[in-house]
Amino acid sequence: MITTVQGVALVAIFSLATLFTRALPFLAFPASRPTPHFVVYLGRVLPFAITAMIIVYCLKDTPILAAPHGLPELIAIVVVGAIFLLFKNSLVAIAGGTILYMVLVQVVFA
Repeated sequence: MITTVQGVALVAIFSLATLFTRALPFLAFPASRPTPHFVVYLGRVLPFAITAMIIVYCLKDTPILAAPHGLPELIAIVVVGAIFLLFKNSLVAIAGGTILYMVLVQVVFA
């Protein structure tokens, strides 16, 4: 059981850690100096690399040899792409694809 003092100490430590991680980029790369080229490069390529890793992770166990042969996943991916191209909003595309996928796996392909 955590005592009140321990709880307050934990909240204080987590708050300081959060503050430090939020402030670190501004301390490491102040506005008065140009941002290093490798940081700019990482800012351009990492979002796409992380997205690709998430897609592979989410689809790695999709059963394509058994019914429904990955159709809910494929339909949701196509819809996410279409929504993004239509609205240019990642959050709307992800939300729409997630809702559609849930409907597909729990109602249509259940």
